[in-house]
Amino acid sequence: MPQSPEGELLRSGDIMMKCYDCMEEDKDTDATSVCIVCGKGICTGHKKELELPVTVGQPPNVERLPRGLPRIMCHYCFDQTIEEGFD
Repeated sequence: MPQSPEGELLRSGDIMMKCYDCMEEDKDTDATSVCIVCGKGICTGHKKELELPVTVGQPPNVERLPRGLPRIMCHYCFDQTIEEGFD
């Protein structure tokens, strides 16, 4: 079992990933998401959310669903991605 520096046993909910971008700003914030591109932990303030369109059916009867799939990225990866590529 994993242990804390004090020697106490840790449960699965005891350890939180920290926001990578906040750490670079000397802040201590728990991550709420993981970037789908680079895998770093990010907090709510540093995340960008894209909606990936979803279509169903077989040609020629293809229909786009009203809601797409959410995709969460960090600011850096978002800025490096062409957002129009998801349309």
